[in-house]
Order: sequence, then C-alpha cells, then structure tokens
Amino acid sequence: SQRRTDPVTGDRYHTTFRPAPTPEIQARLRQNPKDKEENIEKRLDTYYSNVKALEDFYQDGFYINADQDPYVIFEFIESCVIKPLPCK
Repeated sequence: SQRRTDPVTGDRYHTTFRPAPTPEIQARLRQNPKDKEENIEKRLDTYYSNVKALEDFYQDGFYINADQDPYVIFEFIESCVIKPLPCK
C-alpha cells in the first residue's frame, strides 16, 4: 500500500524503503488504485478463502522459503524435482 509511481519519469518508489529523493518528486507521486488498503484487504480475503482448497488439491506440493539467495532456492527446487521429498 506504500508503493508510488512518478507519472513524469515512470520511476517507482516506496514511502518507507525507497522514498522519493526530493519534495518536488514526492508531491507528484501517484498510487495505483490496486494498492489502496481496501483493495489489498479484498485480495487477502480472497486468498485466505481459497488457500485451504489449493493446499488440499496440491498435496504433493512443497513449501519454499523464498527469502534466500536465488541459487539456493533453485537448488532446493531442483532437488525436489529430481529426488522428491517424502510426504508429511
């Protein structure tokens, strides 16, 4: 909900992690309607209402911690495809 786009340059900013460098740029930033808080809440509600059915359907799926180096993630996926982990 904190993402913003500069309509002049097309550059993207985040109000916390990558704020606009000048007040002039900050004044002209625009928020995509999809990033408004009420729309995010709707998407999360939809996600949570469907996630259980998806987990049941894809019982052979595996969880990936994507907060790692891409090479580590790739190796993990590759190991699951070549030599699948035992089911829980």
